[in-house]
Order: sequence, then structure tokens, then C-alpha cells
Amino acid sequence: MRFGVVGTGVIGAGWTTRALARGWDVVATDPAPGAEERLRLAVDRAWESARKLGVFPGADPTRLEFAASLEEVVSVSEFVQESVPEHESLKKGVHEAIDAVADPDVVVASSSSGLLPSHLQAGLRHPGRLVIGHPFNPVYLLPLVEVLGGSQTSESALERAIAVYEDLGMYPLRVRTEIEGYLSDRLQEAMWREILHLVNDGVATTGELDEAILYGPGLRWAGMGTNLIFHLAGGENGMRHMLEQFGPALELPWTKLVAPPLSDDLIDAMVEGTSLQAGDRSIADLERTRDDYLIAVMRGLKAHDVGAGRTLARWEERLHGVQQQRWKTGDRIPNPLELYACPVEPEWVDYNRHMTESAYLLAAGWATDKLFRYIGIDDDYRAGGHSFY
Repeated sequence: MRFGVVGTGVIGAGWTTRALARGWDVVATDPAPGAEERLRLAVDRAWESARKLGVFPGADPTRLEFAASLEEVVSVSEFVQESVPEHESLKKGVHEAIDAVADPDVVVASSSSGLLPSHLQAGLRHPGRLVIGHPFNPVYLLPLVEVLGGSQTSESALERAIAVYEDLGMYPLRVRTEIEGYLSDRLQEAMWREILHLVNDGVATTGELDEAILYGPGLRWAGMGTNLIFHLAGGENGMRHMLEQFGPALELPWTKLVAPPLSDDLIDAMVEGTSLQAGDRSIADLERTRDDYLIAVMRGLKAHDVGAGRTLARWEERLHGVQQQRWKTGDRIPNPLELYACPVEPEWVDYNRHMTESAYLLAAGWATDKLFRYIGIDDDYRAGGHSFY
């Protein structure tokens, strides 16, 4: 697969890293001065986090090619992901340029976080191939991608986009109705507006509001989501009892939802509050912390087969199923086989910085799986009714 990226800011760089981790070739472009250098630095910074979740054989940042023009990217790509800034007129112009060059069967996806695809595809020669593929930052770790089409988008284009995103280890969520803001951002926006009101009215600081999520609802949301959590709040009778008991509170004027004016005082309060929270930690430091805890959370969820942990489990299953080397009758093995390699994860190390026995067993088990596949004992072997147990 040759994956095309048009626009290499934070989101475009995230797409680039994820596609490279899949073992694909990536061709990217951005007209901004210094864009190539910034993209390669961003990929290098993100690569360690991507590697912790697992990268496919042959995956390497050197498989990134930076092109001088949009036309060069589009002419050689099998799938194009546009990630230019969120201005409708700009995006429309970019899609017109892509549409003029790309083969008719190449699907073109936009990373837009809220624009209507029907507006973006209006006037294109091949409007049926335009889809929205809205990811979440950091794209190289978070699996969610909202997928929707416009009034002229073909079902085959949507199916193709979903297949590509699944191949990238993501969770494509089909948005069935074309609506501004899609799903997740509309939910986040409601909370964001209320945060602005609470800070503007002097009720709480940015740090206190973050703590109100970190130590309670945020932990619940990762594994179940709001609706299932509220279903539990209703006890044995579930959501019906919850709504009957707490529904009247919805009539109370607790929340405002409409955003307050972004006055200088409010902007200063938000900036000062988040600066105080960050302390002396740089953006790069905060990104590393974010990536590390996201990886830890997804691994924890994997053990319970819920949420993003389920997506991670499927990704790892595919990774362990990849076998580049195969033994054939008559092959000589002059040296010890090196069939499996992985980094030593922090949780594998005990208090005196030694790898634990259980971690050795885990790594040995994965290496044994590779050995079985090397000698032909794989999924096809078992599907044929054979067994080595």
C-alpha cells in the first residue's frame, strides 16, 4: 500500500506515523516552509510510542517520502488522506486539486473534524469517492476514526475507507447521518462550553475541572462510555429506573451549553490555568506522558476485552500472525533462528531493574508461536484439521 498524506500538521503527521507502523510506504506533502523537517521530527518523536503498540515487519520511518507537490502525492497513492487546516474554502480547493489528478478509483478521505462532506464534494468531477475519516489526536495511538459520506458519496468508497482504517488497526465508527461536528466532537463540545462558563464565572480553575474528570468519570468512560455507565446507575432496573429517578434533575438549570463570549479575561484565565497545570513541563514532555498513559490504559482494557483494548488485541493478533520466514524441506539452518524480537516493556522490570520470570515466559511464548509458524503450524494448518497438541 502507498498511503498519500496531504497536509502534515499534527493530524497529518499522526496519519503518517500510523501508516508507517503498518509497514506501508507513505508519500506526503505540505507547502508550508520547513514542513518536511517538522514532519520527520514528529514521526521520530512518535515512533517509540507506535513501536510499543507493535509495528509490522518492514515498518520503518525511512519509508516516508516527502513530495514537492500535491499532484506528485496523488498520482502515486492508492489512498489519499487530506489533513489541511479546518477551513472549508481551503479544503474545497485542495479537494478540487486532488480530484483533477487522482485516478477515479482512488478514495480520497478528509480528516475534517466537523465540515459537511456534501459541501466538500460539490462541484468535483468524482464526488462519489470523497469520504470523511475524522481521527483523534494522537492518531498513531487512538483507534477511533469517524467515517461518513456526503449526498454523493458511493457506498463502495465508504467500504473501502473502512477497510483501510481497519487495516491500520483503527476502529472505524460509521456516522449514519450527515451532521456538522459528527459524534464525538459534539459530545466534547458540550463539556468544553460548560468548562468555559465555569472558569468565566470564577467557579473553578482549569486544574480543578480537569481533576473533576480525571479522578472519576474519565476512568469510567474508557471502558464503558456514558450511556452504559448510567445504565448501571439505575441498579437492577437499569436505564429506565435511572431516568425515572434522576430525570427530573434534567429540568434544573445546571448547565448553560451555549458558550460564553471569549473575552480577554476568559482567555487569560484559560491560558494562566493551563500554564500553571503544565508547570515546567514542555509540550514534548506532556506528549510523552500522554502517550505512555494511553498505551497503559489500552493494555489494561485489553485484558478485559473492552473499548480500545479490544481494538489493540485485534492489532496484536495480526502482528503475531505475520510470518516472513518459512522453513521448507531441505532448508539448512546454519545459525540460531531469530524469529521474534520485541522491546523490554517497563512493566516487565522489577524493583531492582531485572526482567521478571513471568515476562521471560511471555516473550518465550510469543517466540514459540513464531517457531510453530516457521515450520508450517499456522492457522491454515489447524483449519485443515491438523494438530500438534
